[in-house]
Order: sequence, then C-alpha cells, then structure tokens
Amino acid sequence: MIKAVVGANWGDEGKGKITDMLAEKADYIVRFQGGANAGHTIVNDYGKFALHTLPSGVFYNHTTSVIGNGVALNIPILINEIKSITDKGVPAPKIAVSNRAQIVMPYHILFDQYEEERLGKASFGSTKSGIAPFYSDKYAKIGFQVSELFDDELLQEKIPRVCAQKNVLLEHLYHKPAIDEKELLDTLHEYRDMIAPYVCDVSLMLDKALKEGKTVLLEGQLGTLKDPDHGIYPMVTSSSTLAAYGAIGAGVAPYEIKEIVTVCKAYSSAVGAGAFVSEIFGDEADELRRRGGDGGEFGATTGRPRRMGWFDCVASKYGCRMQGTTDVAFTVLDVLGYLDEIPVCVGYEIDGEVTTDFPVTSKLEKAKPVLKTLPGWKEDIRGIKNFDELPENCRNYVEFIEEQIGYPITMVSNGPGRSDIIYRKSPLSK
Repeated sequence: MIKAVVGANWGDEGKGKITDMLAEKADYIVRFQGGANAGHTIVNDYGKFALHTLPSGVFYNHTTSVIGNGVALNIPILINEIKSITDKGVPAPKIAVSNRAQIVMPYHILFDQYEEERLGKASFGSTKSGIAPFYSDKYAKIGFQVSELFDDELLQEKIPRVCAQKNVLLEHLYHKPAIDEKELLDTLHEYRDMIAPYVCDVSLMLDKALKEGKTVLLEGQLGTLKDPDHGIYPMVTSSSTLAAYGAIGAGVAPYEIKEIVTVCKAYSSAVGAGAFVSEIFGDEADELRRRGGDGGEFGATTGRPRRMGWFDCVASKYGCRMQGTTDVAFTVLDVLGYLDEIPVCVGYEIDGEVTTDFPVTSKLEKAKPVLKTLPGWKEDIRGIKNFDELPENCRNYVEFIEEQIGYPITMVSNGPGRSDIIYRKSPLSK
C-alpha cells in the first residue's frame, strides 16, 4: 500500500514532520520529484535537521530511504547529507538510488546563477540549485542518468556533444569560461564512485515490496501552487509537485496510491516570487515570522525569510483538490496562540467580483483577499493530545477552515516535535 505526503500550497507546510511521523509505520520512504532546492526541517530525538535530498523518514532503523527516478539528484549533496546525519549519531541509513534518476551537473548550478544574474530584477527568485537547467536538459534529452555513469564508452561520446552546446551559451550569452571536457569526465567518475553503493532498480524493488504487502510512503517537495502545470506559472518549480506524479517519479502503479495526506499550514508562508493573495507585511508579518515554525519562518535550504500571510481557503481548497486529498494534516496551529483575532482569506475579489475558485495566474495577480476574522484563543496549546481538549475558539478555527476547504482535517500538529500531534476523526472523513 502507498501513502503520499504532499503540500497544499507554496511549500514549507511542514511535510517533513508529517513524513517523519508516518514513517514509523512505513517500510520504504521515497522522494519522487524535485531536488536539493528546498528542504524539510525535522526535530526528533537526535536533534534538529534540515534535509534537502534524503527522505524525511531516514531516522528510523527499519526503513529504506529511496531516491526515485523523478528526483534531480545532486550526488555530492546527497553524500554530504548522509555524512551530516551519521556525524550526529544517527545510525547509517539504508539508501536506494534509482538507476534511472538524472544527475544535477556542476554546470547546471552555474547556468542557474548566470541566468538569474542576466535577468536582474525580472529573475524568478531561484534558489540557484541548478533545478531549471537540470529539467531543461532532461526534457531536451541531453541529461545524464545515473546508469550512464557506469558506461565509459557512452560518457566519452556524450560529453563532447553536450559541451559543444553548453559552451556556445557560456561564451556568447553569459560571457563565462567554457566547460573543460576532461574535467567533466573526471567529475563524473568521482560521482560514479560516490553513488555506486546505493544504485539499484528502484521500480522493481518497490514492485516486489508492494507484492509482499509492505508500506511505501511517497514524500513530495514544495506544494500544489509550485506545480509547473497547475501552479502559479511561471513562478513555479520544474517538476510536478502533485501526488499523481508520485507514480511516475517512483516508478509505481497509480492505483497503488491509496492515501494522500495533504499538508496545510494554519497560516500561509512562501519563499520566492509569485502571486500570494493573503500576504501580510510590516510588523504584523515580522511578528508571525518570528513566532512561526520552530525558530522562525526561514527557508530550510536558503535561510531566506519567508513571505507571510493569513490562511488562504481559496488556494488551500484548490491545492487539496489537485492533490486528490484523502486527509489534511493541519500544522503549526500552536503558533497562532498569541493573536486576539485571526483573519482568514475566504475569497478573492477580482475586477469587482468575488470568487472562491482559484484562478489562472494573470487573474491571480489582480486578486484582493476577502477576509473573515475569527476570535483567537490566547493560550499555549502545546502538549494537548485530544482535539476536544483544545480551547473552543481553537476548535472553531479548525472546523471553520475544514468547512471552507471541504476536505477532512484528520491530523493537527501543535508543536515541532514528532509526538506533537492530535489525531482527529473528521465529520468529512469517508
């Protein structure tokens, strides 16, 4: 059986914690898309970790952590990440890397930096991790698959062909040094030696596991609104962030995905450029940012301060629908305990008309939030284990949002730790 953990919004919803928690009962945890351009923050008995490539269930002895074929694999980052957790006393994890995963090349990172420089103020707010150039090459069919690292004849034929194309751009568009073919081959040999112990046919391995009745957890990166097809294009990522893509990015049958846990924050946050209707600014945003998350709302990969906003019912309803949500995990509810009143975005006003349906990007840019204010609960709710024990206004807040988005909130996170979770039977549960 397969469960997917995905994000409803712009990313940064708290998926890492939910994956880490659900991984206790999983056998395999699979990253199925994205690269090291975003991170998941995990707090557990070993300490606090920011993971970028490893799945968030890597801290359990009984799990196998899988890098699926849909991932943009930066090999040195993966190897350094494994070392960073074992250096802190975490037992060496079991890791499997798909032989069909494609590799982030050193020049992808350079091209990402050069393009952001060239665009200046019109840039996309990239993390400069090489993700867009990587996926461009993948779909232009000039990327390098992990399996190709072990075929020297193929590499020696392919490297000059790729360099010829890249060096034209480097010289004439960016005015930067050319790629040296021998250096690139040496780098790929180093990558081969680093990754060799982990490479396998992941799709075959997962097929066997499912036939044996094992549990597989798919871990998505970012959220619905960063999907290249269904998100706030062009301010999106370069691989699909939807649970449906999990079947492709892990190499499994789509009908095996039985549960889709979509993670929503109790307020909104985003890193990077793009439309963000419920965004708040100034002191109000600073206060929420400072109190938010575990130690403040700053990107796990970039350290950038996140943009802050109130909960957006329009975006979240859409985000849950596109994911095919069976369960909503509602995170960081404890953060809002300082507020007397809590605004919630319940609609968008566009050209004088109010809608509760999420529009295309050009209309989104014109949208103004329609806010409804709910009373706060002015209490610390950390440590509470039962939904009924939450303050009445806190329960009302969760129930109001559930009604607005139309999907069952079955998990409520009220603290950063693995055990800070309230399980709830929702009236919307099927």
